[in-house]
Amino acid sequence: MTVIGLLHPGEMGAAIGRCLVGAGHTVLWDPAGRGTATASRAASAGLTAAAALPPGDRLTALVRRSDVILSVCPPHAALDVARGVADHGFTGIFTDANAISPATARRVAGLVREGGAIYVDGGIIGPPPEAPGHTRLYLSGAGAGCVRDLFAGTAVDARLAEGQEFAASALKIAYAAWTKGTAALILAVRALARAEGVEQALLAEWAMSQPALEQRSERAAGSAASKGWRWVAEMREIAASMSAAGLPTGFHEAAAEIFRRPPG
Repeated sequence: MTVIGLLHPGEMGAAIGRCLVGAGHTVLWDPAGRGTATASRAASAGLTAAAALPPGDRLTALVRRSDVILSVCPPHAALDVARGVADHGFTGIFTDANAISPATARRVAGLVREGGAIYVDGGIIGPPPEAPGHTRLYLSGAGAGCVRDLFAGTAVDARLAEGQEFAASALKIAYAAWTKGTAALILAVRALARAEGVEQALLAEWAMSQPALEQRSERAAGSAASKGWRWVAEMREIAASMSAAGLPTGFHEAAAEIFRRPPG
């Protein structure tokens, strides 16, 4: 049994935590500053609230007890989470499984290593794990094999990403550049047609020549309405990755703007 600290149990994090609990591990979470919805998800997943130490610092308790810490948070918070863990003296395996660029992953790695931890790079592809075959956790770097083995027999298909140390983040960013980038594009196209008064004509043409597009645009709109706020920072991370590779950044800078706007 391994003690794993989970920061933080959102929809994806709680589902991953549930898998780890099912594999026989203890999964701790820090309830400080979290709302009732998060507490409900954590309880449902079988996670254990870290016991407060005087003067009530639950994060210190979580860090002291954990062998592994798994960061699953919105991309804009990844550095702050890593900094908080490093400041509390964590010396185990820190796994960042967020949608961040390789450059941001290097910064995260630097922070946790300064505190004495081992860094493992991660990237999640797929929905919150409920059944095997739908969710993959790619891992790279020293210690990646140890983290992979924690998920043996669970609904999370944990596998090693071939390549350099930050290959898992690079793979996740490249994958999301297409899936979420094209979602933003189709939302922008339909918004243009609506603004010009030809939306119904466009839908009729799609029905004849591109029959999958209307349903795809509806799915994109639904996802953007519920999760688009998380994707703004992700699109900016993709744009930064494109820039680092000498590629145009405009596609995903525009996608960030689409997801930043209220659904229309």
